[in-house]
Amino acid sequence: MASMEKTKPLYARSLLVPSVQGLAKDPNFTIPSRYIRTDQDQPLLSDNDHALCFPHQIPVIDFQKLLADESNGSDSELEKFHLACKDWGFFQLVNHGVSSSFLEKAKTEFQNIFKLPFEEKKKLWQTPEELEGFGQIFVVSEEQKLDWSDLFMLTTLPIHARKPLLFTKLSSTSRETLETYSMELQGLELSIMSQIEKALKLKDEEVRELFEGGNQAIRVNYYLPCPQPEKVIGLNPHSDAGGLTILLQVNDVEGIQVKKNGEWVTVKPLPNAFIVNIGDVLEIESNAEHC
Repeated sequence: MASMEKTKPLYARSLLVPSVQGLAKDPNFTIPSRYIRTDQDQPLLSDNDHALCFPHQIPVIDFQKLLADESNGSDSELEKFHLACKDWGFFQLVNHGVSSSFLEKAKTEFQNIFKLPFEEKKKLWQTPEELEGFGQIFVVSEEQKLDWSDLFMLTTLPIHARKPLLFTKLSSTSRETLETYSMELQGLELSIMSQIEKALKLKDEEVRELFEGGNQAIRVNYYLPCPQPEKVIGLNPHSDAGGLTILLQVNDVEGIQVKKNGEWVTVKPLPNAFIVNIGDVLEIESNAEHC
């Protein structure tokens, strides 16, 4: 997952918590109470669930068609894109220009990060002062309920905002892949911003200028199988605070759900598509332009 933000996030620290991956290795494992989520809607787990039968799906945008509209004067894909951003805030992006072979390599590297031996992971663990590395974020109290997942997060752009000590502890292959992934997504992010400008009929680069040079972070989420999945939640329901979030799934598990008109809609991921989320900052900026 790559997230692009206008400014540096306000949050600066998170309480350290155990690794879910580590907990699950215990043969006598039972789910700790902090992970049992009676405070949320029950997860939707089967094809018979209402949300999985909900007739809608998040829109699919063909990026090459969107760029072609720009050259031939057509607005069919642009209108579809506009409605996806306005009515859903989510869409799947296909034919986006990032090669499938590279994405497969990136998926492998992201998975390998979580396959590191525990002693290697300890070198990449969060500290009380930082969010980056292995752990969880937004943990502000010892009583807070926790997600049934681990994450690895680091700032990738601008380069001067990176944590050099964290990057140097990664393997050379992981560093190279993260570097390429970061640059590929930066270009894609700015291209999407340009299309948002056209959809909103704004001046050229009016939105891009707000986000060029902004922060980009890559967050890799690892969701573990759970013996009692009905009791836990992989990631707490939320909206993303930044400008754009571009998500790449490593498999075709239908785990992401989007709330639309009070209904949870399960996303059926397409092969090597990006799932794009319009974040709070971009939504606020776009609304401000129309006030």
